[in-house]
Amino acid sequence: MANGQDGEAGRAGLTIDAHHHLWRYRAPEYGWINDAMAALRRDFLPAELEREIREAGVQGTVAVQARETVEETNWLLECARSSPAIRGVVGWAPLAADNLAAVLDGWSEERRLVGFREIAQGKPAGFLDDERFNRGVGQLAERNLTYDVLIYENQLQEAIRFVDAHPRQRFVLDHAAKPRIAAAELEPRRTHLRDLARRENVVCKVSGFVTEADWERWTPEDLRPYLDVCVEAFGVERLLAGSDWPVCLTAASYSRWWAVLRQYFAAFRPEEKQRIFGGNAMEFYALP
Repeated sequence: MANGQDGEAGRAGLTIDAHHHLWRYRAPEYGWINDAMAALRRDFLPAELEREIREAGVQGTVAVQARETVEETNWLLECARSSPAIRGVVGWAPLAADNLAAVLDGWSEERRLVGFREIAQGKPAGFLDDERFNRGVGQLAERNLTYDVLIYENQLQEAIRFVDAHPRQRFVLDHAAKPRIAAAELEPRRTHLRDLARRENVVCKVSGFVTEADWERWTPEDLRPYLDVCVEAFGVERLLAGSDWPVCLTAASYSRWWAVLRQYFAAFRPEEKQRIFGGNAMEFYALP
C-alpha cells in the first residue's frame, strides 16, 4: 500500500488516521516512556508524520494530546496550521477548573480544535465520577466539542456511568479500552464494551491494539477476536481507524498497522470500509 496507493478502502474516500501523537521529547514530561519504549525517546514532528502517512496511503489525521498542558494544545494547533494533513486536534483543557469557560473562549476561533481528552487511564478510581470534572465536561456539548475517553478495560463500568451523565455529549473510546491481548483475555471486557456500546453517543477507535499484544511475536490472528468484539458492539457506523503513532512503533511500523487493518476489513463492503477508514472520523470530529 506504499506511495499513496491506499487500496480499496482509500479509493472509496479519504483515509483518516483518527489517532496519533506528536511531541518534542523532554524526559521529565514523558515519564511513561520507560526503557522498553526507549525508541520513543526522541522528537516526533509533522514532517515525519507526513512521510509516514504518504507511505501508508493516509490522507489526513487527528492529532491527540499526550501531555496535560494548555501549552501542548496550543503547540498541536500550531502544528495543524503548518501541516495540511492534520485536520483536527484533540487537546487538553483544565476541565475541572473554575475558569474553564474563559479558557475555552480563548480557542473559539480554532477550527481545527475538535475536542479534548484527559489521561484518565492514569487517574485513581472514581476520577470519571468527579463532580467538578463532570461540570467541565458538561460545557463541551454546547460548543460542539468531543471528548476522548482514554481508559483501561477495568474502568469500563466507571466510563458507562460517566457517559450516562452526559447524554448530549459525543464520546469516542480510545483504543477500544486497551484489551488484554497479550494475556488472551476477552472477558469481562467484551461484556462491558457491549454495554457501553448501547449508548449511541459513543463511538470507538480501532487503534493501539499492537501495543496491548506481545510486541515481538504478535500476529494479525491474535488481534482478530478483539477487533471482532469492536465490530459486534459498535457496528461499522461507529468505528474509527487510527494508528496511535508513534506509540505503535514499539510493536509495528506505521504502514504495517494500516496493512493489518486493511486485511481485517478486506471482506467488508466498500461503503463500510469508507466509513471505518475515514467517513466516521470526518463526521464525528466534524473535520474540514
